[in-house]
Amino acid sequence: MKAAIIMGSTSDLPKVEPAINLLKDAGISVKVRCLSAHRASRQLTKFIEELNGDGTEVIITAAGMAAALPGVVAAQTVLPVIGVPLSGSVLDGQDALYSIVQMPPGIPVATVAINGAKNAAWLALEIMAVKHDELRAALLFERKKMQDVAIAANEEVISKYEAEDAE
Repeated sequence: MKAAIIMGSTSDLPKVEPAINLLKDAGISVKVRCLSAHRASRQLTKFIEELNGDGTEVIITAAGMAAALPGVVAAQTVLPVIGVPLSGSVLDGQDALYSIVQMPPGIPVATVAINGAKNAAWLALEIMAVKHDELRAALLFERKKMQDVAIAANEEVISKYEAEDAE
């Protein structure tokens, strides 16, 4: 199972690392690149061509400001592309969000929240789980763990406030 993560600048790495780690922890082979759509367009195109032929199943792209990267990538592949708008500009990521989410018909980019790289990784895993039963089982197990944590937290709240009412 293969995925790729492309960011526009090395300054984006701290916001993207949680996604890299989540994918690797799930057993996904991850190619990570820093290729600006504006400053390294030829190298970006070459990398996308590589991904189109090497079994990569999902591409996560992370960019701020004008955030051209996700759209440029989506225009060169039919692989699912997930865009992560990043904060850092005067508009605090809203510019990137609008740029990524407003793709023309036929060139979609799935878009997560501003700085939502970890959710992009979860979405990538879900996309790959359609094809890989072992990944689907692992995701279902993780969801069960999340549910158990939420239920335990609820029980603590109930216990705390019902105990106060009894006094």
